[in-house]
Amino acid sequence: MAYKLELTPLSEWGMFTEPRPCVIAGPCSAESEEQMMETARGLHEFGIHVLRAGIWKPRTHPGSFEGIGVPGLKWMQKAKKEYGMKIATEVASEKHVFECLKHGVDLVWLGARTTANPFLVQEIADALRDTDIPVLVKNPVNADIDLWIGALERLNAVGITKLGVIHRGFSTFDKIKYRNEPGWQIAVELKSRYPQLPFFCDPSHMAGKREYVKEISQRSLDLGLEGLMIESHCNPACALSDSAQQLTPPDLKEILFSLLVRDNDTDNLEYRENIDQLRAKIDVLDENLLYTLGSRMKICRQIGQYKKDNNIAILQTSRWDSLLAKAVEKGREYGLPEQVVTEIFTAVHDASVDLQNEILSGK
Repeated sequence: MAYKLELTPLSEWGMFTEPRPCVIAGPCSAESEEQMMETARGLHEFGIHVLRAGIWKPRTHPGSFEGIGVPGLKWMQKAKKEYGMKIATEVASEKHVFECLKHGVDLVWLGARTTANPFLVQEIADALRDTDIPVLVKNPVNADIDLWIGALERLNAVGITKLGVIHRGFSTFDKIKYRNEPGWQIAVELKSRYPQLPFFCDPSHMAGKREYVKEISQRSLDLGLEGLMIESHCNPACALSDSAQQLTPPDLKEILFSLLVRDNDTDNLEYRENIDQLRAKIDVLDENLLYTLGSRMKICRQIGQYKKDNNIAILQTSRWDSLLAKAVEKGREYGLPEQVVTEIFTAVHDASVDLQNEILSGK
């Protein structure tokens, strides 16, 4: 049974005044008072109300810039006072939480490395107990939706209801154009389980390069995500961390004003009738698809029994290679991308192998 999150709607957080998308922006790291104030001024000029900056930076290698620490919170305080902005930063320990609360930080988030560690999540949750501060949780570095949900449950259990998530993609060894594998299906699954959960995208970390920030931002809005957390620096070329993915405030303004924001819902009766008809057709096709898959698995069971009776190995590599090649070719005729066909047939094949393995092992 799924844990029921008790959530305060994003509109009641007192953080965002602009319509969707809600935007959190600022440098990857607070580096100097001058850098923070200049960046905050540039963002404030076109309506950004929530300023982010990394104060403590969890880095892969020692010796890298690991954040300026508490002095950076004082610079953020100054920006908050001068420009009327809310301020936000990442926390990874009890000490970080206490310093943020002491310095009037308005929102905190848990980074991907922290989310992957239940001990740290619980430590932070305990430190936040009895506070009313909004908390965002980035997805863990690996594509584990239950680990992500577990972090939300720990925070919710201590009374944090101003709770949301940040999708920043997942680490991968594959060569892709982005820094992180988007893994949109994980985000969609989480949103389907918790429709009221405020959902932000971090296109900067997902992209790894500023030239991809716009397309990722648009994709997240097309999927119905509520907000964006984007890195912006007054002089990215001189940034002490992640310089390649940061945008100047003017460049960020240009991107944000070019994004197309689609309605999450509509009162248009004609639209609703048409979309309901199309969805009804999808439901029928899905049912037919499940029936076909079930029929296929029955035949796989028969094949597994036949292999067991005749002492034949489960995996026939040449057969599988031929089957997949034919599926990809046929998929092209139906306008299906090769990657989609490959993923679907690989999943079906894996299920078939598991079933036959059960039969041969006598389970």
